[in-house]
Amino acid sequence: MLDFKNIYRLNEYAVTLYRIFLAYIFYFVARLLFYLYNQDLFKLGGIGDFLALCFWGIAFDTTAILYVNLLFIALSLLPLWVNTSKTYQKTLLWIYMTTNLIAFATNFVDFIYYNYTFTRSTFASFESLENEKNKEELLMSFLSDYWHVFLIFFICAFAWTKLYKGVKVREAVPSKKLPYFLSSTVALLVTAALVVGGIRGDFKHSTRPINMVDASRHVKAPEHANIVLNTPFAFIRTIKSSDFKKMEGVPQAVIDSTFHPIKQYKDSVPNKPNIVLFILESFGREYLGSFNKDMNIENYVGYTPFIDSLAQHSLIFPNAFANGRKSIHAMSSILAGIPSFKIAYTSSPYANREIKSIISAVNEMGYDTSFFHGAPNGSMGFLGFGNVLGYDHYYGKTEYNNDEDFDGIWGIWDEPFLQYTADVLSEKQEPFFSTIFTVSSHAPYQIPEKYNGKFPEGTLDIHKCVGYTDYALKQFFKKIENEAWYKNTIFVITADHGNQIYYEEYQKIVNRYGVPILIFDPNGKYKGVNRDLAQQIDIYPTLVSLTGYQKPFRSWGRSLISDTIQKPYALSNTSTNFLFMRDSLIVVRNDENTLGLYDIKDKGLINNIAKKNPFKTKKMEEMTKGFIQDYMNRILDGRLDAENSTEKE
Repeated sequence: MLDFKNIYRLNEYAVTLYRIFLAYIFYFVARLLFYLYNQDLFKLGGIGDFLALCFWGIAFDTTAILYVNLLFIALSLLPLWVNTSKTYQKTLLWIYMTTNLIAFATNFVDFIYYNYTFTRSTFASFESLENEKNKEELLMSFLSDYWHVFLIFFICAFAWTKLYKGVKVREAVPSKKLPYFLSSTVALLVTAALVVGGIRGDFKHSTRPINMVDASRHVKAPEHANIVLNTPFAFIRTIKSSDFKKMEGVPQAVIDSTFHPIKQYKDSVPNKPNIVLFILESFGREYLGSFNKDMNIENYVGYTPFIDSLAQHSLIFPNAFANGRKSIHAMSSILAGIPSFKIAYTSSPYANREIKSIISAVNEMGYDTSFFHGAPNGSMGFLGFGNVLGYDHYYGKTEYNNDEDFDGIWGIWDEPFLQYTADVLSEKQEPFFSTIFTVSSHAPYQIPEKYNGKFPEGTLDIHKCVGYTDYALKQFFKKIENEAWYKNTIFVITADHGNQIYYEEYQKIVNRYGVPILIFDPNGKYKGVNRDLAQQIDIYPTLVSLTGYQKPFRSWGRSLISDTIQKPYALSNTSTNFLFMRDSLIVVRNDENTLGLYDIKDKGLINNIAKKNPFKTKKMEEMTKGFIQDYMNRILDGRLDAENSTEKE
C-alpha cells in the first residue's frame, strides 16, 4: 500500500500554500495602512469602495508575491529527500522572511512618500538615492520623524514570523523514492505553470503581463489606482524598463498645428537682461496667498508674505502646473522643456545626450551661466544633468565651504546660501543666467533654531519652512536691490512640485500639481495676473523670449509673454495616467486608452462626460496621443533641437 503522505507530500504542499497565503494577508495590511496614512488624498465612498480596490489589487499582489518568492517556492517543492529536515526548513525560513520583508518594507516607504509624489515608488525612485551622499543622515531623520512607521513594520514582521513558525512541516523521509520523485516533479511543473500565469496576471497568450497602467482599469478615480497597486509590484515592473517606444498614428500636421514643436521668436531685446530663475523646493501653489485669491477657499491662509508683495509688481500665472512629480523632473521640464512621465527623462538611457535648452541658447549669446544648490554637490542628480545642459559654473555645498550653516541633512540653510548667491552674482560679468534651487522647505521640516517662533506654524509641518524660505528670498532681494546689475535683471520664480496638502481644493488630483509661475522685472515691464493655463515647460520658451534668442528651437511649451499662435494647455502625469488640459476640458488617458473627459472646473475628476461628448473626447484624445507620439519619437531619434528636426517649418 502506498504511503500517500510521503509520496504526495500533502503536508508540505499545504504548509507552503499557508506560507504564501500569509504574504497576501500582510499585503492587505500594508494596503490598509497605505490608505489610512493617505486617506485625505483618496475620496472613497465607504468601506465597500476600499474592499473593491483591494479585490482588484489581488492580481498585482499575486505578481509581486510570486516574484519575491520564486526561490522559496522552488526550494520548497524540489524533489529532495532532505527538505523536511529541521536544517532545511530553517534555511527556508531565512530565505522566506528576508526576501518578503525587504519587499514588504517598500510599501512602508510610500506611507509617507506618497504625500509628496502622489504615486507609488518605482525603480527610478530608488535610483535617485544614488546621488545622495547623506543617506545615513536621511535614514536617521526618517527614523526620528516617522518612528511610528518603523514600529508598525517591526510589529508586522514579528507577527508574520510567529505565524510562519506556528505551522510546521512534519519531518519525514519518503519510503518510495521513485513515486515520490515522479509525483513531486509533476507537482513542480504544475506549480511553475501556475506561477507564470500568476506573474503575468492571466493565462492568455494574447495578452501582455499586467503593468502599472492596468491598475486603472476598474477605478472610479485615477488616484485610486495607487490603492490597487503595491510598491513591490511598481518597483519590479520598472526595473530596467523604459517608457520610451516609437509611436505612430497621429498625423504630423495635427501635432504641428496643436503644439508647434519647432518655434522661432523674433523678440527685440537691445540690452540683454540678466536672468535669475528660482526653483523653490516643494512650493506647491497652495501655500502662496497671491496665487489663491480666486480659488474661493474658505478661511484660506497663505505663508509667503514677501512673494505675495512681489506678486503685486509682477506678472503671475495662478493656473500653472508641474510637468513631473520630483525635483529632477522639474530640471528637465523648466530648463529644457522636456516633461517626465512614468519614468523621468533624466533617469532614462537618453538623458546623457546633448540637448538644446535655455542654457545652450544663452550660452550661444555669451551669457555666463550658473547653477546654485546648497545641498552636497551631486545631490538630486543636479550636477550631472547640469553638465548635460552646459552650465559654466555649479555652486553647491562644497563651494559654500562653511558647514556651520549646514542643516544636518539636506544642505545649507536657504537664508545664508542665498546671501552667498547674491555675493557671487555681484561679481559676475553681465549678462548672466543663474538658476537657484532652494533646499530648506523639505522634510524633516526644520528651520534654524534662531527663528523658532518667527514664522507661523500653520496647519502642516511644511508651513513654517515655506515662511522661512520666503523670508530668505526677502533678504536676498534686500541685499541686491542696490546692486548695479539689479535693474537689468528679470527674476522668475516657480517650484519643482507640491508637497503636503491641507485644503480640500488642492487634494483634488489635478490641483496637486499646481505650482506658481511669477515673472518680476524691477522696471515694471511685466505686471498683472494671467489666468490662462500654464506649465513648467512654458518657462523655457518664455526665457527665450525674454533674452531675445531668435533662432529656431524645439519646445512643446509656449512663451508666456509673446506667443500668439499656440493655445494654452497643460500636461501632468500621475505615473499611470496622463492629464491633458486645454480650453475647457481635461482628458485622462493611460498608455492605451482614454479613461475619461472632464470639465476644466472638475479638478477632482468626478463627473466623466466622455460618453456625452464623443466628438470632443476624440479630439482631445488625438491631441494627447499626438503629444506623446512626438515626445517619444523625438527622444528616441535624438531630435530634441530644431536642427535635427525632420518636419518642414
